[in-house]
Amino acid sequence: MAFPPVEPFASGLLPVGDGAQIYWETSGSPDGQPVIWLHGGPGSGLGAGGYRRRFDPEKWLIIGIDQRASGRSTPGILDEGCDLSALTTQAMIEDLEVVREHLGVEQWIVSGGSWGTTLALAYAEAHPDRVTGLALAAVTTSSRQEIDWITESVGRIFPAEWAAFAEASGALPGQRVVEAYFERLTDSDPAVRDSAAIAWCAWEDVHVSLDPRAKPDPRYQDRHFRNSFATHVVNSWAHSGFLGDRGVFDNLATIAHLPVVLIHGRLDVSSPLSTAWELHRALPQSRLVVIESEGHGGATMTDELERAYEHLLALQPSR
Repeated sequence: MAFPPVEPFASGLLPVGDGAQIYWETSGSPDGQPVIWLHGGPGSGLGAGGYRRRFDPEKWLIIGIDQRASGRSTPGILDEGCDLSALTTQAMIEDLEVVREHLGVEQWIVSGGSWGTTLALAYAEAHPDRVTGLALAAVTTSSRQEIDWITESVGRIFPAEWAAFAEASGALPGQRVVEAYFERLTDSDPAVRDSAAIAWCAWEDVHVSLDPRAKPDPRYQDRHFRNSFATHVVNSWAHSGFLGDRGVFDNLATIAHLPVVLIHGRLDVSSPLSTAWELHRALPQSRLVVIESEGHGGATMTDELERAYEHLLALQPSR
């Protein structure tokens, strides 16, 4: 169902404060319905731009960014001068506002995948007047409960792999594994950081899919990406996404009026369907699409995301 490849007609680096610059790009129609895509991770980056093919370029103004300290945004999380204390969800929310204002967009549809759904929900709660709809795939909220599941409890399904993951963390008795990894990934010794990133990404490959045909993510073979990705994720997860123990759930009333499409795989063991279900129950204008044959992503999920965009587009005021 994907549309033909489309290249950005504009792009740039935008200063957002704290010495950070955000890479942004726009494609499709300058007069189309604005939509911003929020990538996963945190820390994955936009990649090669495949997200653009989910939109009809004649109908949409397609906006993408590399989130703070990710991808082409500067400084990168491993660069000298990158301050982890400034790498918070609240900072990323305000980065989106700077981008929106820079592009002259009054309101937009916000869409994301995986971690990007957490950021999309948190942004919408902070700025509900700027959002006209949400399309979310592989739904997460980065609550402490979800993070404890993905770093601790899901080890009941993968006991041998989790035992190796936990041992590599060097966690002390009673210490959360994710907090131990945060210490190792911010250690002054590069060898300690390297070994922690290898172990963390090996665990990512384990829990992301129940499909026996699944293959390791080739991006983890690149040392810079591996260390950057692991540091991003652990920095966020060790702090419960900087959103409190319940993630976005405490403020859902602020977006109860918005049309929302939640798309999730039944076989997603790393982010169980219960999160999307609870969001659906709390958001009166939401639709929940459950994909029986997929986990944390897949071709059917992409098709459903494209249908969600068309659904939300039909609800927008005439332009």
